Order: sequence, then structure tokens, then C-alpha cells
Amino acid sequence: MSYCEVKPEERLEYKQLIDEFLLGCKSEQKIGMEYERIPINKYTSEVVPYEGDFGICELLRKIAQVDNWDYIIDGTDIIGLKKLHNTITLEPGCQFELSMEPQNTVAELKKNIEKIDSAIKPILEEFEIKLLNKGVSPKTTYRNIKLIPKKRYHVMANYLWGILSDVMMRETAGIQVGIDYKSEDDAMRKFRLANLMMPFMTAMFANSKIRGGVDTGYKSFRALAWLNTDNERCGFATQFNKNMCFKDYVRLLLDTPMIFINREGVPVNINGSLTFKQYMDKGFEGFIPTMDDWKLHCNLYFPEVRLRNFLEIRNHDCVGGGLEYSIPAVYRGIMYSDDALESAEKLLNRYTVNEIKELRYQVAKLAIHSKIGKTSILSVCKELVEIAQYSLKMEGADEDMFLNPLIEMLKRGKCPCEG
Repeated sequence: MSYCEVKPEERLEYKQLIDEFLLGCKSEQKIGMEYERIPINKYTSEVVPYEGDFGICELLRKIAQVDNWDYIIDGTDIIGLKKLHNTITLEPGCQFELSMEPQNTVAELKKNIEKIDSAIKPILEEFEIKLLNKGVSPKTTYRNIKLIPKKRYHVMANYLWGILSDVMMRETAGIQVGIDYKSEDDAMRKFRLANLMMPFMTAMFANSKIRGGVDTGYKSFRALAWLNTDNERCGFATQFNKNMCFKDYVRLLLDTPMIFINREGVPVNINGSLTFKQYMDKGFEGFIPTMDDWKLHCNLYFPEVRLRNFLEIRNHDCVGGGLEYSIPAVYRGIMYSDDALESAEKLLNRYTVNEIKELRYQVAKLAIHSKIGKTSILSVCKELVEIAQYSLKMEGADEDMFLNPLIEMLKRGKCPCEG
């Protein structure tokens, strides 16, 4: 059926795009976490490939068999596992991602991750695989990391034009946090603050200075890779306007070039030839826009903070040693307390939009040793953590304990890659 043959009532309407975000408003405020790690051979430290008798595909088969997970497939290829509301999925270069069902507390997230890790540990040992808590592969570079057989990733790899997009896709691993919102106003207030916080959080958890076996000169090479992936869909999705609303975010997405759409499981390549707005107005080669097209387009937009039916806060290197739980603890302490929100806003509102944007570039290289204006950001980072700590202490659920590794590290004036 061509675009022109579709009945008006069947066409995707602009109001539906905004409604998708309104559906995310919820009274219960939980916290979610996506935890990527790099699978390396425990003896050679090389990234483990997808194929082979002891490759990642066979690892997933064994986990499914032993621990009763269901397959996630793309065509006939296994690309992940699911059990209840938790998933194990593969990023383009075989990065191993746990996506946790949102919980009320960080303690519950930790318990869930430890349960899964405990179940798969014997299988990882059998396969001689270690899941590495680093933001970038320290030895194997993208030239020796094949993309997994997921159609979407191959289309993306051909489209993304940044000079480090292959590094981002195949070599890097991060931790993302999901934050709930109660209303549109609540969502956009948290969205604005999360964007303001992002460079400081990237700095505190910088953990990717070694790449290809050498010191890159950057504390977070992963953050540098994102700076050089695709400026049309990465970076800040805001001008930090206090009056920003869902409609403004939708407008940004409407003006973003499309990569592809799916039809019956097969990618239809658009390759940036039109924006979603143009697609809404005219269709593409006989295809008409659907809600699935819109959801896919939203997921192919990669800003520092992404609006979904929750807020996805994205730019943290993968870390371990307890710091992985400090990340959600900071956000839980600040985002779910009106007093903490106000304190964090007061702290960060003193900086201009240009200072925040410039800081995003600084922290990739210098992390907590960066400056904003004449101020060392280390002092600002400490204040943010203190706000979160006080908020969590007032709650009385011992969640502030998850900040202890971060507090101790900041006392020493270090970030994770510095030991």
C-alpha cells in the first residue's frame, strides 16, 4: 500500500509522538540500571568473539541451558537472553549488557546483579571469560572486533560518520541509569538537571585511559569516542531552557535524520536522506510512518540524557569495585528529593550553557582535574555527592553506603582509571 492510499485515520499523528512520553508519567519512582562489561579471554585479555566453540554465542546458549533463560534472536542468530523482566543482550562488539528490572532501591539492583553474576560465574570460568569493568577495551581495537550478526548494528555502522564511531560501537562499555518521572514538569526538570550533571558524572567515573595497550592521554577515551560519533544525534538534547517541554524534545527528534526503518524484520535503509518530520509529511518510497518507526527513531538518538518513558542517563564509563552502585545512588539521592533537586540546581545553575558544553570536551581528557571557569570541578563533584549522601541518609534506608567508594576516591583526588 502506498503512502497516498492510506486512510487519514490510520496515519501517525504528531500528538501520538508526545503521548508516548506522557505515558511514562508514574507515581512510583523506581531506579533502573544497564550494566555493560567487556568479555575478554582471562589469559590473553583479547576481546572474545561472537563465533567459535568458546565464543559469546555458545556462552549464551550455555547460560540459557543451565540457568533457564529464553533466547532473544535476530533472524536465526542469538543476540541475547531474557528472564522475566531482566535481559542479557549484546552490544555491537559483544559487550555483555545486563538490563535490570527497575527497583525501589540500589540495594535491590545490587542483589539482582549479584544473583545473575553468581549463576553465570561457573559458565564464564568454563569458557575462560572475564567480564571486564572498563570503559574501553584495553587491548583489542575495533579492527579486530567483528560486529555481532544483528542487522541493526550493521546498518548503524555504515551510517554513523564520526571518526571514532567504530570505537564507540565495538570497543566501549558503560553504565546507564533509568530515572522515573511523575509528570511532564517533573520529567523536564530532572532532564535539565541530569544534563547539567552529566559532565561532572562522566569525570567522576572516568575509566578508559588504556586502549590498544597504551595510555591514550585521555582519562575517558569512551567519552572521546562519543564526542566523535555523530553530532546530529549525540551530545546535549537541550539548551538548558527551564521552560523546555515534551514538545521541544519531540521537535528535536523530528528534525533528526533517519537511519532506517524495519519492515517484517528487514531494515529499510534511509541513510539520513530525510528527517522524521519529512517522513511524517511525505512517507518514504511507499512506506508510511508507524509508531514502531517512531520508537525505533527515538532509540537511534543517542544524547547524553535520553527521554523515553523514563529518563535514561547515559555517559558513564563502566566501573567496578562497588563504584558501579555509586552511579545509581547519586541519581537516586538527588532526583527523588525536592530538597536535593533544589540544592543541585542551585549548585549548577551558576554555570553558563557554554561552560557546561565546553566541560563535556574537557572531562574526556582530564576527568576530575578539569576546570569550569576558574573552579576545579573536583570541588563541585564533592558537593554533588554530599547532596546525594545527605538526601539518602535522611531517608534512613542505608542507601548512602553505596556512595562510600566514590567518596573515598574523591578524597584522594582520583578517578577510577587512576587507581
